[in-house]
Amino acid sequence: MLVGVLAGAALVGLLLVLRTVTAGPGGAGLPDRVSDFVTLSVSVVIESLPFVFLGILISAVVRFWVPDRWLQRVMPRTPWLRRVTISLVGVLLPVCECGNVPLARGFLMKGFSVPEAMTFILAAPILNPVTIVTTYQAFGWDDGILAGRIIGGFVIANLVGWLFSRHPQPWSLLTPSFEAACRAEAGHDAPAGQRVRLRRAVVAFAEETSTMLPALVVGSAIAGAIQVGISRDVLVALGGNPVWSVLALMALAFVIAICSNVDAFFVLAFGSTFLPGGVVAFLVFGAMIDIKMLTLLRTTFTTKALALLVTVVALASIALGFGVNLLA
Repeated sequence: MLVGVLAGAALVGLLLVLRTVTAGPGGAGLPDRVSDFVTLSVSVVIESLPFVFLGILISAVVRFWVPDRWLQRVMPRTPWLRRVTISLVGVLLPVCECGNVPLARGFLMKGFSVPEAMTFILAAPILNPVTIVTTYQAFGWDDGILAGRIIGGFVIANLVGWLFSRHPQPWSLLTPSFEAACRAEAGHDAPAGQRVRLRRAVVAFAEETSTMLPALVVGSAIAGAIQVGISRDVLVALGGNPVWSVLALMALAFVIAICSNVDAFFVLAFGSTFLPGGVVAFLVFGAMIDIKMLTLLRTTFTTKALALLVTVVALASIALGFGVNLLA
């Protein structure tokens, strides 16, 4: 993690220097850019932190108070149907993408497969009641944006789950340290008493917090730095093109790293400038993949796994955005 912190700090410094050097005579000075960077980075952390803690708390409850046999009894046995079911768990859990990572880690430690965890991570930020309601409040049924987000998110999440299920060794997609933690967890018998459960839950909460928070801070800092270094005017200029509107808003979603529970109100400001397909691509891709999310996912999955994940989600989101623009 120290390497990640140093790399993030170096990138932040480089972007600030480049932005300052290339600024025109009338451009803002470095203090203003530093202020913008701090404001943007801290706002991402503050927005995400409650959901991270909520996700860690729910993860501890799942690990130490939900019996394994109960989970296996309520879940279907057919692999694709299990993934469909777990992709709908987000309906019961109003946790955004940040909190879903520790919750998915808890599922993995309870014996769920890597494809099932991936499906949950991608689907839950979109298929939860808070996200659905806020998207409806922002756009209603106009231009198929709400339907495109819900259906597109569900299909893409299950597509990724199916692709990862074809991997010959899914557990090799986990980082060695987390894979070892899952093996150790599987070797423990369920704690007999409430005090033992509580003690183990407190320890697990502390461990997950120490893993998640540094990743969240690094990801938020990088997101803030890129926002300071890239002018949104460039993105807005591309909004009327059916192709570039999709790509531009996906790039914005990756950079802005805003919570899926409120991102609909953010992109509403671009609704009159960008075509509907771009808005849908923003709402789907941004809820699944952004800079902050990648740093959190890196605590669990290998770089190779994340590269494959980003590629598939990006291509599917582009196809979804193009499709909506054709139909709009």
